[in-house]
Amino acid sequence: MPFFAYKGRDGRGELLQGVLEGVDSGAVADQLFGSGVTPLEISVTKRRATSGGAGSSLGWRERLFEKKVTSMDVQLFSRQIYTLLKSGVPIMRGLAGLQESAISPAFARIIKDLRESLDAGRELSIAMGRHPLVFTPFYLSMVKVGEMTGRLEEVFLRLFDHLEFDRDMRERVKTALRYPTFVVIAMVLAMVVVNIFVIPKFASVFQSFGAELPLMTRVLLTTSQFTIAWWPALAGVTVASIIGFKAWTRTLNGRLVWDRVKLRLPVAGKIIHKGTMARFARSFALSLRSGVPIVQALTVVSQTADNAYLSSRVDQMRDGVERGESILRTSTAANVFTPIVLQMIAVGEETGSIDDLMDEIALMYEREVDYELKTLSSQIEPILITFLGIMVLILALGIFLPIWDLGQAALHPK
Repeated sequence: MPFFAYKGRDGRGELLQGVLEGVDSGAVADQLFGSGVTPLEISVTKRRATSGGAGSSLGWRERLFEKKVTSMDVQLFSRQIYTLLKSGVPIMRGLAGLQESAISPAFARIIKDLRESLDAGRELSIAMGRHPLVFTPFYLSMVKVGEMTGRLEEVFLRLFDHLEFDRDMRERVKTALRYPTFVVIAMVLAMVVVNIFVIPKFASVFQSFGAELPLMTRVLLTTSQFTIAWWPALAGVTVASIIGFKAWTRTLNGRLVWDRVKLRLPVAGKIIHKGTMARFARSFALSLRSGVPIVQALTVVSQTADNAYLSSRVDQMRDGVERGESILRTSTAANVFTPIVLQMIAVGEETGSIDDLMDEIALMYEREVDYELKTLSSQIEPILITFLGIMVLILALGIFLPIWDLGQAALHPK
């Protein structure tokens, strides 16, 4: 996604500026509004977002080899802050203790910057907004709500639970896809090795037959010769295609199209869709329970979805709510929820407990994702076995059929 340089003013009227990553300028404006900053100017820039001034004194070698701040660091930080605030420890003193005990030097510098910002009179959400690569717009918005409602410690506990759920979901998806990914890579490498090293060895033997070779053998020989003769061009085309595809998916339209295609992929599409909707429902419930208005909650939650197409559907829901439509009607128009989920939303809207029903929807999606992940191997194995069977059949027909014909000719000479 592109980067945008912004200038804005916080709730105290102080001028802030920095760089944020977003789909477009409107998404960046939504991020700023969600963190309590009123944007004054937003423009495209090639300069990447940084983590604020905490690490600006480091050299490029230190920044290159230093361990980056992970989601686990932010998750543990949320739990620790909750414990400290609940125990009545002043936040400045608590941050000082967390800075001293931080395992990650990079995160220790961020905590130091938070202390300096608070000491200068800034709010905690504004101080965290100086580190957009560490604290997400959803995180900043929740902290802002905690400051406004006086329930900051409760918000940090909910953020800890949210981050733990999100991390667990992503790890389970990665674990489930690891085996099929390895098998596919092994199949591709096997085909390359056979084309470059194995088939040329048989070529000289086949040429000594002095007879017409079967069609499959001729196809394999032609493919092998083409691969050996043009492998630099093929490698260049492959690299250029990968780079071009990544550049295309960074564009607004490209990412929207690709994310929509991912939802239609066999097997994996269902997991991506249900996992993203589970995070949406959990985030939406957390926002509503913390006192965030529905329109602002939908704005913030749409930024947490890692799928541009589903994010656009949530934005469509927000626009409908702004026009005065019901959540049920906008959810139906979004066309991303199942009939059961829509019925649960209708009940929640009628009873005024939409946050509780969203939690139930999240649990339902989580159970479905858990089932899909457990059965993922059994769903993918037939596809992998079919591809392996086709590959073995092609090699058997192309390589061993001429040898079989030669053996038959030797056993039954004319």
